[in-house]
Amino acid sequence: MRTNRAIRTPGGLSLRLDVRATVVVALILLAALTASVVLIGTGDFPIPAGDVLKTLFGNGNAGQEFIVNELRLPRVLVGLLVGASLGLGGALFQAISRNPLGSPDVLGLSQGATAGALTMIVLFSGSAEQVTTGALVGGLVTGLGIYLLAWRQGVHGYRLVLVGIGVSAIVTAVNGYLLTRSTLTEASQAVVWMTGSLSGRDWKQVWPLLWLCAVLVPLVLANGRGLRMMEMGDDVSNALGVRVERVRLLLLVAAVLLTAAATAAAGPVSFVALTAPQLARRLTRSPGPNLLPSLCMGATLLVTADWISQKVFGADQLPVGVVTGVLGGVYLLWLLVTERRAGRI
Repeated sequence: MRTNRAIRTPGGLSLRLDVRATVVVALILLAALTASVVLIGTGDFPIPAGDVLKTLFGNGNAGQEFIVNELRLPRVLVGLLVGASLGLGGALFQAISRNPLGSPDVLGLSQGATAGALTMIVLFSGSAEQVTTGALVGGLVTGLGIYLLAWRQGVHGYRLVLVGIGVSAIVTAVNGYLLTRSTLTEASQAVVWMTGSLSGRDWKQVWPLLWLCAVLVPLVLANGRGLRMMEMGDDVSNALGVRVERVRLLLLVAAVLLTAAATAAAGPVSFVALTAPQLARRLTRSPGPNLLPSLCMGATLLVTADWISQKVFGADQLPVGVVTGVLGGVYLLWLLVTERRAGRI
């Protein structure tokens, strides 16, 4: 049996609290913070966790403050924000499509952002800022194209997934063509970016992501009730007063922005958006989109994967996208087998 409690505020607002989900979110956040502190202390110049915490609170020596605050903290913050954005974006896509495979990796948004970045690298020899802008524009254009192609008196789950898979195949072919047009130097730069990496990330990537999350996350969570009702079907949701197409479009735009911004900051880090919502749902055992648990799980997965890559292979030797790809691929195979045995695919 589930343990739910009703909370009433002095203003008369009544909220239902899912105790298990709340505990799970708290534990995931604790895991994310612990992994972040350990990751900050990992590298060619290791720093004990206690000294990392003292430095973060302004009590470290000059060398520790430079290493922690200027070199490692921005990378960890980018990892947390990118993971959180991908986790939340994946939860939105899966809830809207009503399909556990409905993630940016499958729908082609990551490939669209990659196409934008490759265009700036190969055709315009763009700077890092221009590549980031190209990735953001590519993701947004791809998301708009998928929405328009999937529209037929509304956007429905399986049609959205099928259109996304088709667009993904087309954009992947375009990316292959752009690579054939590149020089050896451009191809090397493009491949590193396409793998997904947190190497070299600094405060320039932190602030745009932070501001975007500060705007979109409260907006998404505020519409979580409508999204949960939409899982009962459009007719029932309309009868309950939910403006289905308006909510769906708003959340799709938010999901595309979160995914495109995360891809622009760290490259197309694979499988986090697919895996985080599924793991969050299994831990909370709660129906509905599980938006906040998915956000926290995505952040935890990415910083943990980055720690694994540095611990096993050394700093900057293995991009984090390789680790998430391997772990996510194994999880995807397990998910497909599970869904097939359940008769859902």
